[in-house]
Amino acid sequence: MVSRFRFVYVVFCFVAILVLAIFLRDANSHMFYLSRTYRVEHEQLKQQLWKKRLLLENKTHPGAVIQQLENAQMQAP
Repeated sequence: MVSRFRFVYVVFCFVAILVLAIFLRDANSHMFYLSRTYRVEHEQLKQQLWKKRLLLENKTHPGAVIQQLENAQMQAP
């Protein structure tokens, strides 16, 4: 009788450990997916910021400002 209960206990513990392992693997996969998603979003935002910075520098560059002023003077009669 005792060995039967011991066997049931061992099987129960084994199943519980397997369920826990599956849960942990699923949680790990989910966290990895979220991490990759946020990293890609971060890189996209950095690229957008870099493009806007280049546009701003192009508009404030002394050569570009002089060219815009010359174009404005040519268009004005």
